[in-house]
Amino acid sequence: MAAKKVTPKSAQAADWRGETLARMRRLIQQAVPAVLEEQKWSKPSNPAGVPVWSSAGILCTGETYKDKVKLTFAQGAAIEDPAGLFNASLTGGTRRAIDIHQGDEPDQAAFKALVRAAAALNASQAKPAKPTSTQATSRAAKPKLLSGGNPQIAKGDGDAPVRAYIAAMPGWKRDIGRQLDALIVRTVPDVAKAVRWNTPFYGVEGQGWFLGFHCLTKYVKVAFLRGASLRPLPPVASKQKDARYLHLHEGDPIDTESLTSWIRQASELPGEEVF
Repeated sequence: MAAKKVTPKSAQAADWRGETLARMRRLIQQAVPAVLEEQKWSKPSNPAGVPVWSSAGILCTGETYKDKVKLTFAQGAAIEDPAGLFNASLTGGTRRAIDIHQGDEPDQAAFKALVRAAAALNASQAKPAKPTSTQATSRAAKPKLLSGGNPQIAKGDGDAPVRAYIAAMPGWKRDIGRQLDALIVRTVPDVAKAVRWNTPFYGVEGQGWFLGFHCLTKYVKVAFLRGASLRPLPPVASKQKDARYLHLHEGDPIDTESLTSWIRQASELPGEEVF
């Protein structure tokens, strides 16, 4: 049966479960404004079907049970969840779920960060469209890796060039890039993104850029552009008096508590190059 578009009524049960599902639906829409909403898998016991949200593939589904609302992320096992929202389907190979019971209030910013991370993962795995005859003769090359394995990505604003940069990061560095991006988005939900000088930058509208990261041969360098004002200081000094760095090597555990604090502090300071 063909999928139907999700509507406010069709996505709800007529009690607290409907209110919960509608609330989570709004957060999904805020996280990925272009998300595709459908209802699939209709059957006699559930003629309305299951709400499904997709972006370059399924992000998550929403189901109502007698005592809970279940949001199942199709590739949840591959998504960083620093806030620990996933509390069900934890032993599955690919899926992870969030069970919401009556009275539960999942962290909205953390949930939207999960949705964005799921969309970014789908986009990084999406198969390219078949090239046109013109494209076939001038197919775009895979991003070139510069000194230290740093991807060469064209200057651009928004999430897409940052996703392209992270997807092109070599080996273990790509995982660090994904973790950094997810943590930044979770900490500063309305963060602005861009690629400048083959480096992803993160900022606040009207204040400027506060953080960037860059691949070097043995580590990923995280640059806090006003790091000298953070407390405690990020560990690595810079020739620039205002900046401080954090170097993340292969196998290094990421101290999410300290990193979250630095990101939050940095986002509240005047940044570089106001846009």
